[in-house]
Amino acid sequence: MRLSDTDHDRVTAAVTQAETATTGEIVTIVARQSDAYHDVSMHWGVLAMLLTLALLAYHPVAADHIYARVNPWQAAPQGALYVVALVLVTLVFLAVRLVLAWTPARLALTPGATKARRVRRRALLLFRAGAEKRTKGSTGVLLYLSLAEHRAEIIADDAIHSRVPNETWGAAMSAVLAGVRDDRPADGMADAVAQIGAVLAEHFPRTGAPVNELPDRLIEL
Repeated sequence: MRLSDTDHDRVTAAVTQAETATTGEIVTIVARQSDAYHDVSMHWGVLAMLLTLALLAYHPVAADHIYARVNPWQAAPQGALYVVALVLVTLVFLAVRLVLAWTPARLALTPGATKARRVRRRALLLFRAGAEKRTKGSTGVLLYLSLAEHRAEIIADDAIHSRVPNETWGAAMSAVLAGVRDDRPADGMADAVAQIGAVLAEHFPRTGAPVNELPDRLIEL
């Protein structure tokens, strides 16, 4: 899913409006996906191989039946049964890898905790690259949304983090995730930005002329 120009304008306008009442700076980033999760498909493939071996161990006659279908005129020697097992686990592994090459299937079989860790890690990397300690008062905040995982992160700079508990961002997180669930991610991000701006205005009210230290525009990856 790509956001339209109207979506970009809506989020950018929300950032500009939110920053009028605070010295804090809000950075918004939306990504289609935070990780490829290829290692997850590998793990499922290995698990399927082990389950196949377990089934053969539980019902070893199955290997004899398979060999008999290939070579019905000769009793299966012991070594041939190992070959049957090897071929089976290889085919099972390749079949799982083929199915999980389809991204929606891979995402569906990725544990929620894994998605949360990968989204958090990507958000931290982007925050450190583009927002951390980039303002004079260390008052940058990143709102990061990963569409494929339906997860978001809010990461604040040191000065904000020292005054604002993580629980304070609950309303903003609820707003952005509600937008994703309703298939209106830009509206959700704009609502979340307004919530973040209200928190920043309370703890870091605007004093003096506005200085824009970080870009207001929505960054789409």
